[in-house]
Amino acid sequence: MIQNVAVIGAGSWGTALASVLADNGHQVTLWVRDPKQAEAITTTHRNEKYLPGVELSARIAATSDMHAAVSEKPVVLLAVPSHAMRQICRDLAPSLASDVLLIHAVKGFELGTLKRMSEVIQEELPFEISSRLAVISGPSHAEEVVRRQPTTVVVASESESSMLRSQDLLMNRNFRVYTNPDLIGAELAGALKNIIALGAGMSDGLGFGDNAKAALLTRGLAEISRLGLKLGAMPPTFAGLAGIGDLVATCTSKHSRNWRAGFLLGQGKKLEEVLQEIGMVVEGVRTTQAADVLAKREDVEMPITHVLYGVLFEGKDPRQGVEQLMGRLKTYETEYLNPDHV
Repeated sequence: MIQNVAVIGAGSWGTALASVLADNGHQVTLWVRDPKQAEAITTTHRNEKYLPGVELSARIAATSDMHAAVSEKPVVLLAVPSHAMRQICRDLAPSLASDVLLIHAVKGFELGTLKRMSEVIQEELPFEISSRLAVISGPSHAEEVVRRQPTTVVVASESESSMLRSQDLLMNRNFRVYTNPDLIGAELAGALKNIIALGAGMSDGLGFGDNAKAALLTRGLAEISRLGLKLGAMPPTFAGLAGIGDLVATCTSKHSRNWRAGFLLGQGKKLEEVLQEIGMVVEGVRTTQAADVLAKREDVEMPITHVLYGVLFEGKDPRQGVEQLMGRLKTYETEYLNPDHV
């Protein structure tokens, strides 16, 4: 059934998801903060700022008027930076229909509170909306999605009807959508893999090879899973698209902002220089801050995350960080053999 859908956030990911929805015949209103950018997207059918050279469907119209974007829309999809989520929800609240299907595609934590995005949404929006929330996660670079290259993701929700509706809205011949009831796991896996992507980029920037990257991804997945399980996630999620799937894509792709940031750090640049050069939000930086605090709070050992925190925020030299990881005490690979050593 063709629907009117609002997508909040006209960055690369929001624009790519708007394109998927438009390909499925839906009428899409894309909200962007800048009125000039909104006018340019509507009149030229391009978003040159984030996805240069890509022709967008005529079924996508942009606006900077949030109330007009979401009013009476049966579906609203959020694709905004994690640090903006709370204020966006506050701005949205008066205009949302009580029976709206709300989907978010944001991978990160709120600094300060350390809350997942669904927790932020639940605090700011009425229960009848937030209880039906769905989340999209998985290996899905916007640059490939918008060019209709084969992509597979997962949509997670505690509401079966929300999962199925979201799946129907988004799935097509180029964009395959699976369902998963583990909303917590999908959010945690999607956020935490960005930390490991920073490390993978750093490894490449230092000139290390495939052995180092394979070890980083494998042990990175181990500590992501360890924290995830402590916070209530289901183990299979970390072996699925939101877990290892997204981890591999983000740690190995030229499209990954987190990988690029890590690569520049490995080449000796400071964090401020890196962020300025990339010019877009690098979610892994904030996520590393949040995860390092969460690990201490939950008494979960996350050595890769801790070393990356030191590089990002304490001036640790990346090579010293590698030496620190390689020089750790000997232990078992799998926790079930010796849960006291990880």
